[in-house]
Amino acid sequence: MTGPSRTLRGLALGLGFSFLYLPIVCLVVFSFNASALATSWSGFSLRWYGALFDDQVLLSAAWLSLRIAAASATAAVVIGTWAGYVLARMGRFRGFSLYLGMLSAPLVLPEVVLGISLLLMFVEMDSLFGWPGQRGFFTIWVGHVMLCMAYVTVIVQSRIRELDRSLEEAALDLGAAPLKVFFLVTLPLIAPAVGAGWLLSFTLSLDDVVIASFLSGPGFTPLSPEIFSRVRLGLKPEVNALATLFILLVGLCVVAAYRVQRRKETP
Repeated sequence: MTGPSRTLRGLALGLGFSFLYLPIVCLVVFSFNASALATSWSGFSLRWYGALFDDQVLLSAAWLSLRIAAASATAAVVIGTWAGYVLARMGRFRGFSLYLGMLSAPLVLPEVVLGISLLLMFVEMDSLFGWPGQRGFFTIWVGHVMLCMAYVTVIVQSRIRELDRSLEEAALDLGAAPLKVFFLVTLPLIAPAVGAGWLLSFTLSLDDVVIASFLSGPGFTPLSPEIFSRVRLGLKPEVNALATLFILLVGLCVVAAYRVQRRKETP
């Protein structure tokens, strides 16, 4: 590769990484800013981390979002894995088009439509059955599971289609029940896809604003709608501090997952 080509490629790579990560770096830097103004640097300080731990509303919203995201990702993985397996292994059965359309609908429908439809459903259920009573953890969880399940289905279905069916057929020939074959043969082979689906679902749930805004009630406001409502009144530096802690947590998880994967690959 010639010198100009190498320089051009390095420049393009640098611009791409700057576009992606420079805003994150700025956010982290300004979380240590002594000034209350988000655009004016006046010195290094940890005051906003102290203010963050005194802000019980923001901490409660963060804890609620983490619990909803973990529960939504787990349920979405369970349902989406089975749905993807059906699409990849069961062939075209009666009602297949309807089944596929219902699974794919959350991918193409605007989130505002999903939020309004679920809100109307819960309001009607409350008037008819007196349940769920108030909007909170459960209603947000249902909305996020419906959204995330579609993404998990696509990921798992693609992975299952790439598997060598002879492995499953060999287990069946040896007398294993279909359910046992799935848990002992198929599931370990698609474990990376299932893990990727869980992480994607967790991120989507944590990041969601629209559906959570429709399905949340008094005392049950997740982190994203809480931050969105605060940003409209002016960005507070403690939000930068909270975002920095989330970035640190995600970075540690990525490093740990990488080390575990490398340890498994090392003979």
